[in-house]
Amino acid sequence: MALFVAALLYPLTGLAMPVGPWRWDHEMGASTLAAVKVSLGLTTLALLIVIALGTPAAYYLARLSGLERAVFEGAIIVSVLMPPLALGLLLSLSFGPTSPLGAYLLRLGVATSNSPTSFVLTQVYVAMGYYVIAARAAFAAVPRELEMVAGLLGQRPLAVFARVTFPLARLGLAAAASIAWVRALGEFGAVIVTSYYPAGIPVRIWIDLQQAGLPAVMPLLLVFLVSALPLPWLIHMLAHRDGALDA
Repeated sequence: MALFVAALLYPLTGLAMPVGPWRWDHEMGASTLAAVKVSLGLTTLALLIVIALGTPAAYYLARLSGLERAVFEGAIIVSVLMPPLALGLLLSLSFGPTSPLGAYLLRLGVATSNSPTSFVLTQVYVAMGYYVIAARAAFAAVPRELEMVAGLLGQRPLAVFARVTFPLARLGLAAAASIAWVRALGEFGAVIVTSYYPAGIPVRIWIDLQQAGLPAVMPLLLVFLVSALPLPWLIHMLAHRDGALDA
């Protein structure tokens, strides 16, 4: 297992590879800070939307069976399997000003391309399927008998969810939220089509790589890793700590 983990983490040694002196000046610092603010702020909003909309959908899927469940899960898997670049192009077309919905939103003053709205919308579409599939598995692992017993004891459905279902599913839900966070924060292919501006960290890395090469990219790459990894890692550790305390 130690060798397996070492092999998985081996790409991190790329941070120590010689690429020349890292470039970090006032201009680079300002663009990096702006990209970090965009990514962390808007990705947090996207994750909240994913959790708010995806959790009820995942719970509903976990309680379905037979053909109905297969149909709905198959449709969600299509969104996961869609290539990011193709998804970005489809979002630009279906929400763009030439579409009825896009034109209506534009009349309301909501820009659906190169705007914070398009940035969040793209991240929600990118991450939603991953969250729902992982959260559905977490809910499916909760024995229905326990929920039924709690209901027979007079607990309302929301109380059953809060006191029985959620505590038993929280480790899986934490993993689902972590996957959604990393998936949304790191998305490049779809975001660069729908929301080149405001530039998040992945798009900023690509711009710096094209304009100034690896020495200019390395500081932002390090910032990207520091921004992306701590939240899901912390969620994972807290969830497992709570599970160990319950045990």
